[in-house]
Amino acid sequence: MSDAGAAPPPGGGAAPDFDPALPWRRARSVALRPEPFGALVYHFGNRKLSFLKSKTLVAVVEALAEHPSAAAALVACGVPAASRPAYVKALADLARSQMIEVRTSLPPTSRTLEAGPCRQADQPEEP
Repeated sequence: MSDAGAAPPPGGGAAPDFDPALPWRRARSVALRPEPFGALVYHFGNRKLSFLKSKTLVAVVEALAEHPSAAAALVACGVPAASRPAYVKALADLARSQMIEVRTSLPPTSRTLEAGPCRQADQPEEP
């Protein structure tokens, strides 16, 4: 059975493919609740609940709006190059579930890439 004729997700067209070179942000209708294991992520529009099982991934999601691209947020959060493909996959999953969205506005200019919530994260861990 194919999903080719399936209806698009609620709220508009199909979710965009995740491109780490694009600017992203946490979706406006999404809330993060910090937990000892990472965070709960809840989308108030589609009522999806996700678990982020890495404090570093939480820091990356929180930092997306502060950086010119998702790739830049991964670098700023200290995610090692060898671990980045796993984080890109996790971010792509969040994009598919509409937890993060492409950002159309410019990031704040008052911070440098070294600053921000990423520096508060523990050592990078697998997502």
